[in-house]
Amino acid sequence: MEPLSEISGIAMGDAGSPTSYQGDGETQSLGSPPTERIISIDDAIERVGFGKFQRRVLWAAGLCFTADATEIMLLSFLSLTLQSEWQLTAAQAANMTACVFAGSLVGTLVLGYLGDHVGRRPAYLLSTAIIALFGVFTAFATGYSSLLGIRFMVGFGVGGLTVPFDIFAEFLPTSHRGKHLLVIEYFWTAGSLMTPLFAYLTLESSWRLFVILCAVPCIISGFLGACLVPESPRWLISVGQEDRALAVVRNAASVNGINRDWNVKLKDEQVEQSGFQDLFSRKWRRLTLLLWCTWAGYAIGYYGTILAVTRVFDADAIEGAEADGGVPAFDYKAIFISASAEVLGLFVVIQTVDWMGRIPSQVISYLGGGIFVFSLAMASGSANNSVLTILAFGARAFEWQAPARRG
Repeated sequence: MEPLSEISGIAMGDAGSPTSYQGDGETQSLGSPPTERIISIDDAIERVGFGKFQRRVLWAAGLCFTADATEIMLLSFLSLTLQSEWQLTAAQAANMTACVFAGSLVGTLVLGYLGDHVGRRPAYLLSTAIIALFGVFTAFATGYSSLLGIRFMVGFGVGGLTVPFDIFAEFLPTSHRGKHLLVIEYFWTAGSLMTPLFAYLTLESSWRLFVILCAVPCIISGFLGACLVPESPRWLISVGQEDRALAVVRNAASVNGINRDWNVKLKDEQVEQSGFQDLFSRKWRRLTLLLWCTWAGYAIGYYGTILAVTRVFDADAIEGAEADGGVPAFDYKAIFISASAEVLGLFVVIQTVDWMGRIPSQVISYLGGGIFVFSLAMASGSANNSVLTILAFGARAFEWQAPARRG
């Protein structure tokens, strides 16, 4: 029979009394306080679990997705309304949309950099402040040139809305990450549905009230972020601020009602620094170019579909409005139905992405979206409204599945 000390891991003294024990790979004295254990940030987040704290961050970050959707969706209504009211050319109306995406390009480069080097939370709050401020300022634009400048700044803020997504992801335990990074996409869908509703309620009376309503989700998101969302502990660890990171983790655990032994220290996990040029190194060049092409295809397909659907359903109404300077008679019912396709698309993603795999399912989504968009374009002007609605519904459902499957 083996000695008791070998079985239990307890070391015995000369008098037969225990003096120390071995557990979790560490030897500790029974007569002294336990030493601090060093754990990784991943282990710490797992200890926190998923609960009230993460749901707070979900609402704050999710409303950023809602704000992103409303600010993009409103372009399809605002550009056509002002084209009629201000007697703009088709090229000028198109520039109103283009300047938002130009601002987003610049904003992603600037605010994304700030998120990596200054902190996730400051970049998040700055993004929401810019969108909320210039979203409201849009209502006070006095002419075409001022409107372009204001909407450029809105796009600049939209470019930073990837940072709240990062914050939410970095607070999630690994076991919850896949599901909840898909659930947050429902906030975007909510914004897609809210925008035609806002347009229906306000455009006939005032486009200025319409754009103010579309800025409300971002105002709420910024308020929630300032009150409820701390700095990402993963970012704090990456810049060597382990004590601050541990304080954030402890607070998250407290909010979740987790009372555990936090006599721990977080492992120093500073990330290896790299530059833009590293994307084109031999190791990453091929993957970089493929991902760029994939994302470009998605952006053209999805945002192009959003803008095209409005024009497909309201071509005659737009021409009539241009003639008398009134508000185009948008087919809100058809637009709302097509936008609701994203609810179905996201549900299908959540149910199938794990067993189908991300790459095969993305291929199917892109092919399906392309077929429906092409059919919609070919049928426009000849098919009846019901057929066009079905095609638009299919296009939005498949196009929306593709980005949702990327996580």
